[in-house]
Amino acid sequence: MTDVTVSAEAVAEVQPSGFVPEVLDDQLISQLVDRAKADGIKLTGQGGLLQQLTKRILESALEGEITDHLGHEKHEKAGSGNTRNGTRSKTVVTEVGPVVLEVPRDREGSFEPQIIKKRQRRLTGVDEMVLSLSARGLTHGEISAHLAEVYGAEVSKATISTITDKVIDGMNEWQNRPLDSVYPVLFIDCVHVKLRDGKV
Repeated sequence: MTDVTVSAEAVAEVQPSGFVPEVLDDQLISQLVDRAKADGIKLTGQGGLLQQLTKRILESALEGEITDHLGHEKHEKAGSGNTRNGTRSKTVVTEVGPVVLEVPRDREGSFEPQIIKKRQRRLTGVDEMVLSLSARGLTHGEISAHLAEVYGAEVSKATISTITDKVIDGMNEWQNRPLDSVYPVLFIDCVHVKLRDGKV
């Protein structure tokens, strides 16, 4: 067996051009936390570092989506007639609390964001949290109070009811699904016999 040596240049050629081994390294995270502490910014809660990072990341993703939709970067001359048309504010409930986003718009009104769709007011993680709390026996009022107290997110009892009803509807649909008239079943049986010196 021979040893194989792979050079860094060979690895770089095989990896995709946008490949990043670690998106967030320890040094960057440490700098963010230290700067937040120096500026008196909490890590969690209303106006905290996590909430600000969530806002920046979501807005950056939305900006990438509209750039892809329009086919040109911000402030570039548009090849087509459709261009950016400012932003609109939208509050989205997330696991780190409510986040006010500036959602970009286009002149033709044809931009359909995917990361946070039109009329979407909460990220999927909030739905999962509501379902988890509901499964543990909390009432809609208790779930609403918990989200307000812990995350600073105001989620109405009606919204919580809508989230849980979707799951119940899906369960009822599965339970009432039509059954096939015949289901093939295969039984496999065997006998295990020990032999010693050719005797049973």
